[in-house]
Amino acid sequence: MSRCSRALALLAATALGVHSGPAISQTRGLPLIRDVETEQLLRDYTQPVLRAAGLAQQNIRVVIINNRGFNAFVADGRRIFINTGALMESKTPNEIIGVLAHETGHIAGGHLSKMREEIAAAETNAIIAMLLGLGAAIGAAKSGSAGAGQIAGAALSAPQEVIRRSLISYIRAQEDQADRAAVKFLTATGQSPKGMYDTFKRLADQLLFTAKFIDPYAQTHPMPAERVTALEGVARQSPYWDKKDPPELQLRHDMVRAKLFGFMERPDSIARRYPLSDTSLPARYARAISAYKYSELRGAVGQIDALIQVQPNNPYFHELKGQALLEGGRPAEAIAPLRRAVSLTKHPALIQVMLGQALLAANEKSHAEEAIGLLRAALREEPETPEGYAQLAMAYGRKGDLAQADLASAQAAFARGDIKTARELAARAKTRFPVGSPGWVQADDLVILKPKTKLR
Repeated sequence: MSRCSRALALLAATALGVHSGPAISQTRGLPLIRDVETEQLLRDYTQPVLRAAGLAQQNIRVVIINNRGFNAFVADGRRIFINTGALMESKTPNEIIGVLAHETGHIAGGHLSKMREEIAAAETNAIIAMLLGLGAAIGAAKSGSAGAGQIAGAALSAPQEVIRRSLISYIRAQEDQADRAAVKFLTATGQSPKGMYDTFKRLADQLLFTAKFIDPYAQTHPMPAERVTALEGVARQSPYWDKKDPPELQLRHDMVRAKLFGFMERPDSIARRYPLSDTSLPARYARAISAYKYSELRGAVGQIDALIQVQPNNPYFHELKGQALLEGGRPAEAIAPLRRAVSLTKHPALIQVMLGQALLAANEKSHAEEAIGLLRAALREEPETPEGYAQLAMAYGRKGDLAQADLASAQAAFARGDIKTARELAARAKTRFPVGSPGWVQADDLVILKPKTKLR
């Protein structure tokens, strides 16, 4: 990896600097979680902060990584990445909102583009320093002086070390700026920075022992004690320091955490974390999910129905019931709860894909047209969903429309990153469409695309 690439990799982890049912998909090597409920909660967390930062129109998304470490980072100006571990460990909405505000600070500050400029300058300086060091090494060798080899090594390595530390110092300054920007955004939205402070304080305490043995000038982030002290000084000035999260938002946060635990932990862990004596809605949610995953379907559906009785308009309870029935081999029964979930959800694309799957799995020819409409609507909102295209290909196949079936299969392969298969299927689709028709043009785009090309 080049020096430039290493520095960019450091910046890609620009975030907290600590690594301690959702559908899982693989994107560019990252195991991502896709879940409508969790994504909607994070969308509601970020929108006020993004407005305060002047980024509301930038279509910035929060992407969830299936990793139990506590971390979040930005790698471009369009996405904030956050680990499931951060969501599962955060006890309050305010803690996660503070983390998201910090990452927003990086985007609003243009830290990624500025860092690239800094790296470019460092590359130039490194080349010059290397040439000067090489000249010094040659001069030492020609002089025949004793220890010429050691002098040469020092002459070559010292400038690079200085440049490396300079870059790291620059990143630490960005982290401090992001912390301060986060407090500003939280104050502008009437939210407390205390959750952000508590999070960093907790992480700092975890690193207290190891920090004694770390070179503070070799770190990409301010050292824990320094960072917490600086953040506390700014955060406590907020008039909203003691403001609590609204109870309804706290409940949503607890429900998402319960959902993640329910899907990701074994039944014995769920029994310890959410014992039967805990009759809260989040505990019942976690146990219902665990039951559907590990126990018999009938009992699980009974638990989910009990949840629906408590909150009949909660779309995610209906989604869970539909998912349990679909995966339990009863797709025809899954259709009604999934339809209900779609009707109750703001952004139903992923549920629409599941409903389309249930319609097709029910094996009723009359369902194909409805499935096509649902899947096309879902793909307009989520155009990079391989499963959506795969189900669409099946729906067109049921209708005997082989041209559209081949095109959808090609798009599914492209969304999975299988460019070779995408080209082959698109080439076959081209032979089935009239030349110049919309389908022919879309297939042609796939045939000629290169690995990094995006569908228009």
